[in-house]
Amino acid sequence: MTPTRKRRLILVSLVLAAVAAAAGLTALALQQNMTYLYSPTEIEAGHAPESARFRLGGVVLENSLRRASDSLKVDFVVTDRFREMPVEYTGILPDLFREGQSIVATGTVQNGRFVATEVLAKHDETYMPKEVKDAIDKAKSTHADAR
Repeated sequence: MTPTRKRRLILVSLVLAAVAAAAGLTALALQQNMTYLYSPTEIEAGHAPESARFRLGGVVLENSLRRASDSLKVDFVVTDRFREMPVEYTGILPDLFREGQSIVATGTVQNGRFVATEVLAKHDETYMPKEVKDAIDKAKSTHADAR
């Protein structure tokens, strides 16, 4: 092999190694920033990560909303109509937030409660986020299989 070809081979090898390293680091960064959506049934079954951030999807249970009188702290329960998960949130809720409506909350589970850092409400009467609908349908099928 001539010295010119050897230099080209080394150069191409270094470029390919750099591209592979960049792709690997990008994939790792994207994986760490992913927040998966779980229903209360999936959380109770242990499918949700213990200390990692994820999204909780479901419906705000009727008559479960409790507001603190001295702060912006709000407690409510999210359900997929089979299991329930208590949620704690401190902040201003979206205008469309109300009992009986679909929500997606982002946060972590702490001491058996979901502590939310962000709450998103559905847009109108007929809309339900696809992830929430899929999670509820999956909980229905799991509940039906358990019978």
